[in-house]
Amino acid sequence: MLSKVLSSAVIGIDAFLVEVEVDITSGLPTFTTVGLPEASVKESKERVKSAISNSGYMFPDDRITVNLAPAHIKKEGTGFDLPIALGILTATKIIPEHIMSKYLVLGELSLDGRIKPVKGSLPMALAAKEAGYEGIIVPYDNGREASVVEEIIVLPAKTLSQLVGFFRGFTKIKPEKTNIFELFDHHKDHEADFSEVKGQEHVKRSLEVAAAGGHNLIMIGPPGSGKTMLAKRVPTILPPITFEEAIETTKIYSVVGMLAKDEALITKRPFRSPHHTISDAGLIGGGHIPRPGEVSLAHNGVLFLDELSEFKKHVIEVLRQPLEDLRVTISRATLTLTYPSSFMLIAAMNPCPCGYFSDPKHECRCTYPQIHRYRSKISGPLMDRIDIHVEVPAVPYKDLIGAADAEASAVIRSRVAAARDRQFQRFKRTKIYCNAQMVNRHIKKYCRIDSASCDLLESAVDKLGLSARAYNRILKIARTIADLDDAGDITMEHIAEAIQYRSLDRGKRLV
Repeated sequence: MLSKVLSSAVIGIDAFLVEVEVDITSGLPTFTTVGLPEASVKESKERVKSAISNSGYMFPDDRITVNLAPAHIKKEGTGFDLPIALGILTATKIIPEHIMSKYLVLGELSLDGRIKPVKGSLPMALAAKEAGYEGIIVPYDNGREASVVEEIIVLPAKTLSQLVGFFRGFTKIKPEKTNIFELFDHHKDHEADFSEVKGQEHVKRSLEVAAAGGHNLIMIGPPGSGKTMLAKRVPTILPPITFEEAIETTKIYSVVGMLAKDEALITKRPFRSPHHTISDAGLIGGGHIPRPGEVSLAHNGVLFLDELSEFKKHVIEVLRQPLEDLRVTISRATLTLTYPSSFMLIAAMNPCPCGYFSDPKHECRCTYPQIHRYRSKISGPLMDRIDIHVEVPAVPYKDLIGAADAEASAVIRSRVAAARDRQFQRFKRTKIYCNAQMVNRHIKKYCRIDSASCDLLESAVDKLGLSARAYNRILKIARTIADLDDAGDITMEHIAEAIQYRSLDRGKRLV
């Protein structure tokens, strides 16, 4: 008696199809699983046996062999419980075999036959659609997540007995459907708003420029100057997340298991703010069983590193690859995984250990060696990859008690979206989406400047000791400022504003 049930597993954030073959022959009662199963997969035999028996069906006292193909790829997770149980019931003629071939199946079984949620149902639903299957059977709690994939039937099941009744024609399972437009409309508003921030107009301007071009930014200022408050409001001025970006981001959260029970899709740009005690594996991903890190969880959103100089030096240095390549590659002896990590980095730090260096109202008691050690944790190559550097002074009392509301996030977001639209039209035949992603050939083509701007930029490079990478960053920022002004050409005013955003560059004021 041989049966075959189709299931799926995840490598990285993408799913691949797995054939669960069940063969039942005469012999001593044994249950063997082959096909490179991990420990959690091997343990499924106990869950499957109890679930079948407690659901009212006879578990065969024969030799059972389960093969997970392709056999050269390791299988992880508990999602094979349900397909193995259905394979056994199909091999024993309880379920018609021809019906099983229409669906991809995944789910963990409890001992009483309930179907429990699993990780990665969204990429598995996408794999089922690409393979041309009629539908996918998922745990009830994963139904909304999988149903965002259109043109495929998603059947959420609660128990093994309910599913057997469905295959035998005794019961019906209502397909799960999700209205994508309602999801995006429901999550359109943000709790925080830039109108709540008093003063700091030049910092708001720098954040607007950063959001418009997708630039990385660092804020340096004393405690209480509003760095964290400003950073948390950056997602409110970013353009709304697109459906394609939402799918990419949701896939990452799905394989990590961080989607809420009633959450179908990530419809807001993510904002991740890890603590400074995080490890390098926690930040960029990895571990014994590789999983995405914070840089991937911030994909299509914002990664905020507060108190940047408090992070371990080797931890923040690993940010170089994702900042440059927009992806993270994790290599192990048996496999190599690549996770997307296209995020906007916002960092904040104090100017010195006590936080009051150059503050006119507070005395700094740090020695020069202490300040040097504190700031030298941020290396020159890493600082070069941060486009915009801005000082955040303490807010004056008159700004704090000001009655007039500041500009709302919606107003700023409209300007940012218009600038992003100009960039989209400019780069629509390429694989980049914003000015920050431009490489040298794009800079030469789209960032041409006149002789007066060249002289100004040459003077700034000589006086500040800027690197070639910093020079390119200034041109990118100037292009973004011009886009915000709806200007076709970069002018000297745009270059001048872009230069001031490198005032904390290495070799001068930061180290």
